Amino acid sequence: MSRSKRVTIADIAREAGVSPGAVSFALNGRPGVSEETRQRILEIADRHSWQPSSTARALVGAKAGVIGLAVNRPARTLGTEAFFTELIAGAQSSLATRRIGLQLVVVPTIEDEISTYRRWSSANQVDGVIMLDPRDDDPRLPVLRDVQLPAVVIGSAPPAGDDDGTVAVWLDDAEAAHTVFDYVAGLGHRRVAYVSGPAVFQHTRIRADVLEGLAARGVDGETIATDFSPAEASAAARKLLSRTERPSAIVFDNDVMCIAGLRVAQEMGIAVPGALSLASFDDSVVAGLVHPSITALTRDTFELGVRSAELLLARLDSADAPRDRQGPRPTLSVRESTSRPGA
Repeated sequence: MSRSKRVTIADIAREAGVSPGAVSFALNGRPGVSEETRQRILEIADRHSWQPSSTARALVGAKAGVIGLAVNRPARTLGTEAFFTELIAGAQSSLATRRIGLQLVVVPTIEDEISTYRRWSSANQVDGVIMLDPRDDDPRLPVLRDVQLPAVVIGSAPPAGDDDGTVAVWLDDAEAAHTVFDYVAGLGHRRVAYVSGPAVFQHTRIRADVLEGLAARGVDGETIATDFSPAEASAAARKLLSRTERPSAIVFDNDVMCIAGLRVAQEMGIAVPGALSLASFDDSVVAGLVHPSITALTRDTFELGVRSAELLLARLDSADAPRDRQGPRPTLSVRESTSRPGA
């Protein structure tokens, strides 16, 4: 086969001794060919570095072979969060078995995220999307339904009872919040601050509500919203620790924010955990390497990515696929950064 021209499905079919339709089934991960034939076709396609024509694909309405992930986070801080690295790795490991790619776009606002979904749909660039950080009355969901772009939402609860087409891999954020805040309260802390991400996110509201509910146990809770960046986490920690009556415990939304808060405490000469306990809702290798090591909620984020991709692929294959799947349940890793007040 000449390498001077673009390799087509017809070329692969001739070399494999099958019909172009069989090649299409194999390359798109659809049933209709035996596994032995599928593997032979995939090996030929790999050998010739075959790539689908996006123009032809859009004209015939064929699958793109790509899943989209638009992340609304400050681009400078995205690389510091182990959560995204592990989530993407898990999703990609699942997609790779079907020869499906993952397209990642970092967007500065939710409006840009919505524009990205519309562009992906109109150009047939992705077959579906994984959506993060759901909000109450989320404006993205009606748009995804309008442009008929299948989506799996990584959220805080299973989809509502009415069948609005929402599919979710859900994490019980109320349970997670109780795991952390109940432990801190159980140590005897009565002034507890929560340094969160943006207040519009569902998980932020749920965690803040759980902390507020601990007032019945004599806990004075306060939530300070940030953009997840270490700079804003540091500023929030400095503000809290400069008060006459400062909190005896601070819980941060992720480990990088918590480490930023730890540095502020060290800068101000406040002993951790003797005078201040710190904890995080996200864990990573780094949280266990700093001194003192960080008490954190540990979950298998790689597996979360796997389950999200698997559920989306199942939904793309069949409308009868499950509407939701529970994500990995977290456990609390107690380390050196927490103790009883004044211990």
